[in-house]
Amino acid sequence: MLHRLRFLLPLLAPAALGALSVAGFAPWAWYGLPILALAGLFWLARADYPRAAFRKGYAFGLGWFGAGVSWVYVSLHDFGMMPAPLAVVATALFCAFLALFPALSLALAARLAPPGGWRWLAAAPAAWVLLEWTRGWIFTGFPWQALGYAQIPASPLAGYAPLLGVYGVSWLAALSAGALALVGAPPHRGPGRASGVKRRFASRRLSPDGGKPLLQGGAGGRLPPLIFIALLWAGGLGLQQVEWTRPAGAPVTVSLLQGNVPQTMKFQPERLAQTLLDYRQLTLASRSRLIVLPETALPLYLDRVPRFYLEELAEHARAQGGDLLVGVPESLPDGRYFNSVVSLGTAPTQTYRKQHLVPFGEFVPPGFGWIVEFLDIPLSDFSRGETVQAPFEVAGQRVAVNICYEDAFGEELIRALPAATLLVNVSNDAWFGDSFAPWQHLQLAQARALETGRPMLRANNTGITAVIDPRGRVTARLPPFTQGALHAEVRGYAGLTPYARWGNAPAVALALAALAAAVWAARRGRTAYRAASTES
Repeated sequence: MLHRLRFLLPLLAPAALGALSVAGFAPWAWYGLPILALAGLFWLARADYPRAAFRKGYAFGLGWFGAGVSWVYVSLHDFGMMPAPLAVVATALFCAFLALFPALSLALAARLAPPGGWRWLAAAPAAWVLLEWTRGWIFTGFPWQALGYAQIPASPLAGYAPLLGVYGVSWLAALSAGALALVGAPPHRGPGRASGVKRRFASRRLSPDGGKPLLQGGAGGRLPPLIFIALLWAGGLGLQQVEWTRPAGAPVTVSLLQGNVPQTMKFQPERLAQTLLDYRQLTLASRSRLIVLPETALPLYLDRVPRFYLEELAEHARAQGGDLLVGVPESLPDGRYFNSVVSLGTAPTQTYRKQHLVPFGEFVPPGFGWIVEFLDIPLSDFSRGETVQAPFEVAGQRVAVNICYEDAFGEELIRALPAATLLVNVSNDAWFGDSFAPWQHLQLAQARALETGRPMLRANNTGITAVIDPRGRVTARLPPFTQGALHAEVRGYAGLTPYARWGNAPAVALALAALAAAVWAARRGRTAYRAASTES
């Protein structure tokens, strides 16, 4: 039995590296750790053929996502009421699916570029980010825990976010990992099971991509990769000094309300009166021009909220010379219902309807209705709002509203630019309990602020309610699982960062170009070798 399991031993190190890398993300934010872990993976797989590279990438992905998104179990079991065994299986299958993307990236690099050479370590980061980008949109997308998020906001590489977005930062982080793998690689003699021409090359310590030396150890071989890393990170530090956007208009006072309503009680009829009372008291105690309530803060359809209650909130906002943004589900006469944000106060009433819905949580994919039978999720089949919705004109600002999970999609948020001066996210992270998911979600919002050069205001039911400046730094926040209001003064910003203008296209194009260059160089080298072999 043990003999049959020996093939698993080479996969233990990649799995451990993947799990360890999670500490590079919030709340720990040791941003260098994922780069070191990925460098270790590249080093371990540097001379593998596609099948072996796939296995190691898959093991790394299982550790990466098994540790990083384990909070899915909390959502399914603790709050979705899915039976524990089924929740374990569902979480494991989800992580197993996500692990395919790093596995495919390593297999692709091994397939397109010769194993062991520098060209593989140029192709691997490009393949990594291309598969990461694919994960961000396929099946509606799950961009959570992309490598670049670990660099936001403290790493020097975060300086590239306003240019290339988080996927560009992912690519540069992966390039750094590839260069580190080059530094640590000993002299290599090619794949162990090579045959024929490849075996003769290996015996001569030459690469089958054209007679170039394979990975070289020693100080002479380590210096160029170290110089490359130093230049790359120095460039990021320099870019952090650039002011991509500029303040616009007068500062505005804001109050972000955190009701801290337990998810198990949020939609219970006996809790409704207390919820309405809590948000009424928090609102009336706030003296800001812009007051923001979380996602579905009022847990009943808008047309069923007592009119006197809404009018009292609106009158208070008007008394401050501003407006109130309320997260509330909205039901239309045609039978559709939306996860919405509605403005009340000085400005005419405006509505934003969530357009990027969470599968199984907010809409049911075709053929998967049976899964919902196991989940106790109210309002689990919302309709989608319009893809492009105008910013709110409230409190003297133009506010781009997004709801919960929508702040994970940078290209969707930039649709409101350059018109919007502020970003506002309303969320209900109570679904994740006391896990590290709310901290990871906050880090996603920090990336959006940095990419767009706009402040991001977050009002969250149980936390983390926070104010984020245009550089992605949290300037104020409330402790999670407390009730309160976060008061601050912010300024709107105008102008466009390069990312806000072009989105993910430059990062994807650069990764494709790097991959194509590595493939071209490898094929050119093989052609040259064949010619030399024929002559000899």
